[in-house]
Amino acid sequence: MSLPPRRVPPGDWQPVGVHSLEPNALTVVRSAEHRSVLAGPGAGKTELLAQRAAFLLQTGASPAPQRILAISFKRDAARNLARRVRQRCHPDHASRFDSLTFDAFAKSLVDRFGQALPNRWRPTADYGILFPKRAHWADFLQRASLALDNPFGQAAVQGLSVNYFERRHVLAERLPEAGWTSGNAGLWAGQRFWDEQLRGATRSHLTFPMLSRLAELLVRVNASVRNALALTYSHVFMDEFQDTTEAQFDLVQTIFLGMPTILTAVGDNKQQIMRFALAMDDPFGAFEQTFGAQRIPLLSNYRSSPELVRIQHVLAQALDTSAAHPQSKAAASISDACCAIWDFSSVNTEAQALARYVASQMREHQLQPNDFVLLVRQKAEDYARVLAPAFATAGIPLRNEAAYVGAQMLQELLTEPLSELVLLILRLACAPRGGLTWIEAQHALANLRGIAPTDDRARRVLAQDLDAFARRFIQQHPQPPETEAMARAVIQEVEAFLGRDALIAAHTPYGQGGWLAEVENSLALHLQSSAVQATDWAATLDAYEGTKALPLMTLHKSKGLEYHTVIFIGLDDSAWWSFVQDTVDATAGFFVAFTRAKQRVIFTYTPQRGARVNIAPLYGLLATAGVQTITVA
Repeated sequence: MSLPPRRVPPGDWQPVGVHSLEPNALTVVRSAEHRSVLAGPGAGKTELLAQRAAFLLQTGASPAPQRILAISFKRDAARNLARRVRQRCHPDHASRFDSLTFDAFAKSLVDRFGQALPNRWRPTADYGILFPKRAHWADFLQRASLALDNPFGQAAVQGLSVNYFERRHVLAERLPEAGWTSGNAGLWAGQRFWDEQLRGATRSHLTFPMLSRLAELLVRVNASVRNALALTYSHVFMDEFQDTTEAQFDLVQTIFLGMPTILTAVGDNKQQIMRFALAMDDPFGAFEQTFGAQRIPLLSNYRSSPELVRIQHVLAQALDTSAAHPQSKAAASISDACCAIWDFSSVNTEAQALARYVASQMREHQLQPNDFVLLVRQKAEDYARVLAPAFATAGIPLRNEAAYVGAQMLQELLTEPLSELVLLILRLACAPRGGLTWIEAQHALANLRGIAPTDDRARRVLAQDLDAFARRFIQQHPQPPETEAMARAVIQEVEAFLGRDALIAAHTPYGQGGWLAEVENSLALHLQSSAVQATDWAATLDAYEGTKALPLMTLHKSKGLEYHTVIFIGLDDSAWWSFVQDTVDATAGFFVAFTRAKQRVIFTYTPQRGARVNIAPLYGLLATAGVQTITVA
């Protein structure tokens, strides 16, 4: 694919690398105003933002030295968008595109400018990252209720909801510069939690949402920082905007409201399944009201077949009666029913039948195991214990993406920057100058070393270093590691080549607390376990990535992914135990699971797990769409 000239008149600009864009998408790409984009499943959100970046950079609408900031909810989304922009733009343009998660953006502000925070809110420079679970909040409230300086009494503090304490009392509002006045038990307990985390030990411990609140305060009380950010970024993209939290939205508002920076928010209100993680109820409405953004829908679905899109629309209307009916741009490749509910007598018969079915479909349609996905609502390990042996018997390795390797969930480990870099370097060592791998490895190393796209001499030296290391590595390690100690040595050798200081400078969370050590430990464990059944490095790295395994994951972790066939296991009251309490959120999760599929969706049920009385509305939606229930075994 050839790239356009570095500068193109706006009237002459054409989409890069694609045949065309739908009219509404082209309107967004060329827009000079704030835009709120409702983009349903398969609408091509990543491509839309990449094309907008290309337009802004290539036409000079984002003039050098200004940059574009893209902030996403998930690391893999941020990474994929950056990669797509590199594919659509010249390197000197792509180097002016910063793609980060909201958490990374907020953390970078605190790390760079944290000493400008007011004293009472200033964390220690070596602060650690806190990931509290429910027990942590319960323990804090219990201790706070018994504190001698509790002015509201034990009962008042113990009466605060453990489930909602963080949302309502720790993060609910912007941080007042001088601290809160203790007007009630909730405010007092919220301030006490902040004080404990900031100054209760030799170093501070903060959650990522707390960092967003600190970053917002930092910018609010330091006009120079705010002005610098607005001058740096001519445009801001906000991806998966439906998952935005109040703290994140307040941060964006404090920085950019009233500034010339142009904002584009993209997401789908029907896929809002992160309210449990503090997501706002209606971020699009807040954005449109606050910034005067114009709403525009995308009307195409490039992922799912026409029949699947028809069923999706029935589900979508249960979440938003005004939802537009998208047009499928994908052809159907199967001739039988694209969706069905399969009833089984037991979990064992279910597992065996599904394994046989996937094996037969792989043969019939020339598919790979990772063209399928097994989705569950929660507790993936419970399902894996029954499913894995059945699929192994059918010759299909099952991979539980929700399993933990050391302190890291497997699916999240693979998106860690160090994991991606190690995998890239090891792939290159196995196949020197291996096409795209070689290009990606050079790009990653250039970023670490801070080498500009136009510095040809430095890039030649980098290429020589990379080639020499790859050759030396495979000579010294012709076989994958047989022991955990050998795997640790491999990780350390690659990390030494990358440069530990450069790694920490490029990925600041690695410089806080023991996070990098935990990642290194998990990487070594996963690399060694991947080598157990492998005969060479290529097979080991395939096992590491799971490229030849069938993934099992929770529906929340499937967001942003797509598969030929989605098999949702356990459409029952037990799995969907909270359906009655939060029907909207549960229905949105159901919608997300369904819309991962390109060609087929199968739901399974067995009475061995529970009834299907409480979730009858979900069965009702499928019945309305004409989906049949089949007794399989």
